[in-house]
Amino acid sequence: MPAADHVQTVRDVVPGVHLVTHGHTNCYVVEGEDGVTLVDAAYPRTWSAVRQCLADVGRRVSDVRGLVLTHGHFDHVGFAGRLQRDHGVEVWAGAGDAFLVRHPYRYRPARPRLTYPPVHPRSWPVLGSMVRAGALRVPGVTADHLVGGRTSLDLPGRPELVPAPGHTDGELVVHLPNHGAVLTGDALVTLDPYTGRRGPRVVARAATNDARLALDSLTAVAELDVAAVLPGHGEPWLRGSRAAVDAARAAGVA
Repeated sequence: MPAADHVQTVRDVVPGVHLVTHGHTNCYVVEGEDGVTLVDAAYPRTWSAVRQCLADVGRRVSDVRGLVLTHGHFDHVGFAGRLQRDHGVEVWAGAGDAFLVRHPYRYRPARPRLTYPPVHPRSWPVLGSMVRAGALRVPGVTADHLVGGRTSLDLPGRPELVPAPGHTDGELVVHLPNHGAVLTGDALVTLDPYTGRRGPRVVARAATNDARLALDSLTAVAELDVAAVLPGHGEPWLRGSRAAVDAARAAGVA
């Protein structure tokens, strides 16, 4: 189990959706009548916390029907390969991130990452926690399914994958219409790891490919018009997707 001070689990952040946070990175357990869908995979050692979450809600690993990756960065694909290899769980990702999920460190952000710590010292504790969680040693994975457009999956929770490029080329948000929620990955966060700033926003250019496109893609999140926004980093936002997008646009991109 990862160190206790790096892990938090919140059951029923919305009914039937459970949050596991490790190293300031979120992944989600989505329950349905026919099993469980996982969304994002944080770090390799996060798997033990997710397994414990499954046990706590009366589920087994054999109940996991699929893993959806919102995007291919190292802090979201952590245990994906292990889950695929050891348990036969299939992995979905955006077509634009096919290369990135295999090589989760091979990307070029809009602004070099090393320029950020001197400017944003608030990011140091967050980035340090990510490193301690295992951010420097994440293997890639080959997705079983690559999604090129808006797609509904026959998986527990009936997730709808909605393209939201900008942070990465293949960034997806996961709409859960039966839960009144959208899991936004890094398309919209409430904690920017690269600045330490909180509240709805787009991730800084230190880790975002195309900031203008990322802001444009927020329209898709707003139009879902759901109550709960569950981000890849930071606290859940339960005041509606339209309000979250308004706040993110007002914050701009660092």
